Amino acid sequence: MKLALTVWDGRISPVFDVCRQALVVDVEGGRIVSRSAETLDSANPASKVDRLAALGVATLVCGAISAPLQLALLARGIEVFAFIAGEVDDVLRAVIAHQLSNPSLRMPGYRETQPARPEGKR
Repeated sequence: MKLALTVWDGRISPVFDVCRQALVVDVEGGRIVSRSAETLDSANPASKVDRLAALGVATLVCGAISAPLQLALLARGIEVFAFIAGEVDDVLRAVIAHQLSNPSLRMPGYRETQPARPEGKR
């Protein structure tokens, strides 16, 4: 599985629409096999979708995200886990362990407004 986590100052970037960096990680059998820092175009939010798709990302973990961009990602087949907060390495460990639903990783003030995903679905 190839996933991307938006990054700002070692934490999950608070807003996908204006983020500039992503950590792209390949995970196989619960182990990280590669990781790379990737630059995302901050001037054109829609180009972020194209860049992630070109990188072969299947899953995006980010902070807040606008509805149009989330829908564009979903239309490209990229699963989105939004409104996530915390240190990048902590969040990455949670993704690999299928524990991303941990309330301590949610943005402050987060309310469930999206359809719930079954735990372990990736």
